Amino acid sequence: MTLTVTPQPSSPLTVESRNSGPKQPVGLAEKFSRVRQATQALCAGLSAEDCMVQSMPDASPVKWHLAHTTWFFETFILAPHLAEYRSIDPEYRNLFNSYYNAVGDRPLRDKRGVFSRPSLDDVYAFRRYVDDAMLKLLEGDVSAELSDLVVLGLQHEQQHQELIVTDMKHGLWSNSLRPPFCESPSKAPNGNVPRLKWHRYPAGNFEIGHQGQGFSFDNETPRHTTYLQDFQLASRLITNVEYMQFILDDGYRRPDLWLSEGWETVRTPGWEAPLYWERRGENWWDYTCAGMRVVSLNEPVCHVSYFEADAFARWAEARLATEAEWEVAAAQAPVEGNFLENGTFHPVATSDKDAGEGPVQIFGDVWEWTQSAYSPYPGFKPAAGALGEYNGKFMCNQYVLRGGSCATSQSHMRASYRNFFPAHARWQFSGIRLAKD
Repeated sequence: MTLTVTPQPSSPLTVESRNSGPKQPVGLAEKFSRVRQATQALCAGLSAEDCMVQSMPDASPVKWHLAHTTWFFETFILAPHLAEYRSIDPEYRNLFNSYYNAVGDRPLRDKRGVFSRPSLDDVYAFRRYVDDAMLKLLEGDVSAELSDLVVLGLQHEQQHQELIVTDMKHGLWSNSLRPPFCESPSKAPNGNVPRLKWHRYPAGNFEIGHQGQGFSFDNETPRHTTYLQDFQLASRLITNVEYMQFILDDGYRRPDLWLSEGWETVRTPGWEAPLYWERRGENWWDYTCAGMRVVSLNEPVCHVSYFEADAFARWAEARLATEAEWEVAAAQAPVEGNFLENGTFHPVATSDKDAGEGPVQIFGDVWEWTQSAYSPYPGFKPAAGALGEYNGKFMCNQYVLRGGSCATSQSHMRASYRNFFPAHARWQFSGIRLAKD
């Protein structure tokens, strides 16, 4: 996952207004400790060997995630803001760098799994060392600028919490034993899946992008006006049984349904179903974070690429929503749903009891592919310096996803959040919601 961690000096980054109350947001040290502890809780059941696995270049070892998030606080907060701070190991500055060219050199991404040293114990010692220094720093008079950086670091860490789940799931699935990551089964549906309906939205000018005093990444700004034609959005996500109908209708063998690059992507590795699905006799089985099981028909289909989502939409005589359409529909919806905190690490079925005035499952469960290319909003300008590297330079060959997933922290999500991946990616918890003109 490409992370979106760049602040703009003019953008509100703290959870409180800079112009009201004390300089230090209430409970900042407690928030810091809570997020850091949550990361380690995700890894509590993993062995040192588990934490070394890098199953593909797009994924990173858990050990690297633990170290890189710590590196962020050391590099951008402690080193410039705590005079007496000394690194536990100066070599970590380059070893655990990701994409920050302005900071210095960095290892190739696909080589992160070869670092047997430092050990996992050494990485945990690094985390304790940095945490102690951070809490010491937060005991003092914390400026608004420094508070912004701490909140940014916590948001960055929450992104890596999601990556720990997605990358570890792929790593364990790559093991022929298909061992589980956790013992938590997905929640059983509490009723029939509601019939798919269409919610209509009239044409007009709408404002999208972040507003208010809460945190945002710079790619969510500036807020701006866009015109939308009349559109319709599906009332719920596409389910596994609906996707099976696409498969049974030779969806993966019909070039007329696919974008040209998508068709080549499907043919080369021989895709015939979502990632983690396996045909066993007459049934499809699915690898979940709790291990292998028969595919649950009513759950949202998950781990599909943009190419697959687009082909399914064409087969269904519909399309994917634009990100502006999605945000307009989601603007009044509460940020509630199946998130990381639930501990299922798996999308759950909705039921007829959940049907309401607007679309359901807007937040949580699966990231929803949109048809929008990841590009800058009108007036976007990346921040100066190293922290300006994460967003603007990735605005090429990516598509936007919205809404968060079962591996996203609920406190990390909002209607304006823009996630992005290349069209072939499917190891993330990505799914489908249809739209129509």
